[in-house]
This record gives sequence, structure tokens and C-alpha cells, in this order.
Amino acid sequence: MPDVDEWVNRGREQLRVLMGGRGTGGNGTGGTGGSGGPRLTRGTFGLIVLGLVILWGFLSFYTVRPEEQSVELFLGEYASTGNPGLNFAPWPVVTYDIVNVTSERSEQIGRRGAQDGQSGLMLTTDANIVDIGFQVVWNVADPAKMLFNIAEPEETVQAVSESVMREVIAASNLAPILNRDRGLIAQQVQDGIQATLDEYESGISIVRVNLDTADPPPEVIDSFRDVQAAEQERDQLQREADRYANRVLAEARGQAAQTIEQAEAYRAQTVNDAVGQASRFSAVLGEYLQAEDVTRRRIYLETMERILADTDKVILDPQVTGGQNGGTGVVPFLPLNDLMRGNAGPAGAASTAGN
Repeated sequence: MPDVDEWVNRGREQLRVLMGGRGTGGNGTGGTGGSGGPRLTRGTFGLIVLGLVILWGFLSFYTVRPEEQSVELFLGEYASTGNPGLNFAPWPVVTYDIVNVTSERSEQIGRRGAQDGQSGLMLTTDANIVDIGFQVVWNVADPAKMLFNIAEPEETVQAVSESVMREVIAASNLAPILNRDRGLIAQQVQDGIQATLDEYESGISIVRVNLDTADPPPEVIDSFRDVQAAEQERDQLQREADRYANRVLAEARGQAAQTIEQAEAYRAQTVNDAVGQASRFSAVLGEYLQAEDVTRRRIYLETMERILADTDKVILDPQVTGGQNGGTGVVPFLPLNDLMRGNAGPAGAASTAGN
């Protein structure tokens, strides 16, 4: 490859000239027989300075994308936070770190994320063990705090999340965890993780907590399902018993209220009757004291009227039946009762009278 060799030789010659040497031709001096070593000329020094300036500029200017922020350090200490776009940090006095602040990062903890399979086993307040698997999604809110206050952000989020979840589970019963309180537990865990990280000034923001699984351990899940079925049957029987008790109690209360009302009505009636009779007696007594004979006769007539009101009566005139006026003393037999009831006809009455 003669062209490549020629280019290589030309490059060597130009480098030798820049370093102060001489070429292979001219003045009858060979390339290997030149006198003196390489000399630093003004042009060579300028090229070196220019290269250093270019290198310094390359190390000092940097670009931050829209989803990122940069943290600038002045002699190793925090100086400022760079905005998206072109930024200048004079190297080596000022250095920088670029952090993605918008992308969501996740940590899987518990059943699917644990390497040993034990971090998801947690104890509830009613002395039951539950196997928890959950995911913590987070991003960077303050890159300076995250870089300077915590060494391992991922490990810190995992440790804090597991600790808070164990605290929440330890304060809950097993049944609500498995059934209705999953969303509430996830929210409590998110708030607890964020509060703890804020105390550390970690600069991390918890986006959400996803409670993936909450089941009994696999070794006892069959027995747990049997217990759950028995508890559901117990609850159903308890509800039926409560409905029966409520119905019987309501009926008993209704009957008691009805009996009380009847007793109150009877009492009021009896009292009113007694008061009325006493009032009438007092009124009659007053009249009796004023006219004894008249009042006595009136009472007698009223009493006989009340007694004889519902009885069959036959009244005979003494002048007809006999007596002091010379009557015959013979009482013709007549079916007075039948006549009064209207049961006997005119023919029967005439026949009886003829006999």
C-alpha cells in the first residue's frame, strides 16, 4: 500500500518540522544526520496553547437536556443548579453532575422483588402473617440534596419503604388488608415513605405505591381459605340471628306498647266513670236534701225504668181483672207475649180467644 506509507511519511515529516527538526531534503543533510534535538518554536507553542484552550472549553461547556438538571460544584462544594440548555462550568475549578429528574424509577419490594423471599412476610396486629408485594415509584425532586445527603438512593428507598410497610401492616388486622383496605394501606405507606425521606432531606419524591399482592404465606393459604369460609358462614348466621332478634324484639315492643295503651285507656275510662258517678251522686244528693220525697220517687222510677227496659211486660188493669170495683176476677188467656212479638196471626189469636 504505497499511498498509505507515503501519507505516514509525510505526517512524520510535518511533525518533525513542528517539533523543530529538519526535513530529509535540503542543504545536503539527511533525515537521520541532522544536528540538534527538537526545538520549541513560537508556532509550536501557539498550537499547544490553542489545543489546551480547545480542551478546556470542551471540558467546561456542557449541555443539559430538558428532562435533566445539573449540579455544579465549586471546589467540591455545591454552587448552583444548571438549567436545561448550554451551561458553562470552568474546569477544573467547577465540576458538574447531570441527573435525570423527570423519569420515574421503581423499586420492587416483597414477594416478587425480594431475593431471599422473606422481605414480604410481615406480621399483623392480630398475630397473623401476610405475604406483601408492592412497588414504589419515585423520581428526583432536588438533585443537589440527593447527591449530597444520601449515598445510595435506590437502597435508601427500598429500606425506608420496607420499614414503613411493616409499620403499617403491624397496625392493621389481616382481614382488612386482604379485602377492603388495600388502597388505604398504599396511601398510608406512600405518605410514610415521603415523610421519612423528607426528614433525611433526600430530594426524592414518591410518585405512587402499588400494592401488588397481599396474601397469606403459601404454606398456609389452604387453611386460611378454610378459615375465611368459616368466618363468612359465621357472619351470615350472625346476620340471620340479628334479623330474627330484631323482628321478635320489635313485635314484643309493639305488643308491650299496645298493652300499655289499653291499660291507660281502661284506667282513664274507669277514672272518668268514677268521677262521673261521683258527680251524679253529688248532684242527686243536693237535690235529695232539697226535696226528699220527690227525689226518692224519681230515683225509684228511673231505676225501675232501667231494670224493666229490656224485659217483656204485661200490664193488667185492676178494673178489668177484678178487684175493688166488682170485676169478675177472670183473666182471659191471651198469648200476649206472642202477640207482642208478632209471631201469632190474627186467625190463631181469634181461635184462642174463642176457647
